Amino acid sequence: MNIKKIIVNRRDYAKLRQIISLNPSPENHYLKKLEEELSNAMLVEPEQIPPDVVTMNTKVCFREIDESEEFVYTIVYPEDADLEQGKLSVLAPIGTALLGYRTGDRVSWKVPAGIKTFQVEKILYQPEADGNYLL
Repeated sequence: MNIKKIIVNRRDYAKLRQIISLNPSPENHYLKKLEEELSNAMLVEPEQIPPDVVTMNTKVCFREIDESEEFVYTIVYPEDADLEQGKLSVLAPIGTALLGYRTGDRVSWKVPAGIKTFQVEKILYQPEADGNYLL
C-alpha cells in the first residue's frame, strides 16, 4: 500500500524474517503485509539507525490524521504483545504500518475499519538511540 522505503536494522530484519518463515501460511494477511514492507526496506546496522525511526521495541506516539487523539504504543514482537501494557504486536495492522517510518512521516494503511492515514508524532523511546542494540 505504501511505496516509501522504510528503514529497518539488520537485527530486527533477521528476526522478523524468521517469524515469517516459521509461519508460512499464505492465508496470513498480516505476515504477507510485513513481508512486503521488509522486501522494500533499507537495511542498516543497529548502531546506524537514526533516532527518529520506529524500530522494534520503540515507544512511539502517533495519531490518525482524521482524529485529534494521540496514541502511544511500544511496537513489539508477537510474543511480547500486551495491549493493556501498551505493547502492540508488529503483526497488528498499525504495528506493521509504523515499522521503519520516521517522525513526521505519514502512512496510509488498511486496518479493520478501512484505510486510515497515520502520522508518527514523536519517538518516546528507541532502543538504538539509548545504546541498546540487543533487544
